[in-house]
Amino acid sequence: MKQINPENLKYCHTDFNPAKSFIYDHVHIVWNEQITFHKSYDWELSYIIKGSGTRLIGDQMDTFTTGEVILIPPHLPHGWYFDEYDHDEEGKIENITIIFPDSLLDRFAANFAETAQYIRRFKKINNGICFEGETLNRLQQILLDMLAENDMEQAASFLKIVHTIASSNQSRAVGSMEKETKSNAKIREVYRFMITNYQRSISLDEVAQYIGMNRSSFCSFYKREKGKTFFTDLNEYRVDCSCMMLRETNIPISDICFAVGFNDVPHFNRTFKKIKGQSPNSYRNNSCK
Repeated sequence: MKQINPENLKYCHTDFNPAKSFIYDHVHIVWNEQITFHKSYDWELSYIIKGSGTRLIGDQMDTFTTGEVILIPPHLPHGWYFDEYDHDEEGKIENITIIFPDSLLDRFAANFAETAQYIRRFKKINNGICFEGETLNRLQQILLDMLAENDMEQAASFLKIVHTIASSNQSRAVGSMEKETKSNAKIREVYRFMITNYQRSISLDEVAQYIGMNRSSFCSFYKREKGKTFFTDLNEYRVDCSCMMLRETNIPISDICFAVGFNDVPHFNRTFKKIKGQSPNSYRNNSCK
């Protein structure tokens, strides 16, 4: 198995069209064609129109579903990993991303006095944030409306987005910038390994080798960094993934059990209830109310 080097995460270079001040990118692609884990010099605002899976932003790994809108500040490592089962009738996922340089915000503030106070608030954002409530609804609508707009109209909509975000308190942090250390980088690599391999049986020797450690050292390292064992974390993640499938699909619970990496249904049911406080069947029924 290839050993990874967790250091020096690469920046994803963005080529801006000289005739445009920002990039409006609408993609409709197969689930596994999304860009991999990276960081950027620019701001990114992403709207998941269709698809679900796991996102890794800075120091935080979470599941996501259709509808979320996330703002990523410059230099914050991030990546979305879409699940194969959740797609449209063409077998594809869909999202909209706006990418814009920090200098664009400065130019607006310098040339349009009306924007200055909102730009200052916007630029204070230093975590990845997920929007909720009316703010989420408004951002979704603006981003969808931009599909049919010309360049001038999109520029006006961009300012609406900045105003909406800067004026809102309906958001929560979903990943923060952390000091780049070898330990942090290794934990991120464990997350990425977990995301791409959780659906099958995983051994401690395998994941330890992946990040260049022996089994004993890896167990001590993970418990020290996370306060729990690797398999505790893995089972919690598998249950979170099963929750998405229970909410978003009609796949039988027995099939979901094996799809998220458990080897037998009774063990899945016991683990699910221990973590979520209810059975998978109860969770599905309550989520559909």
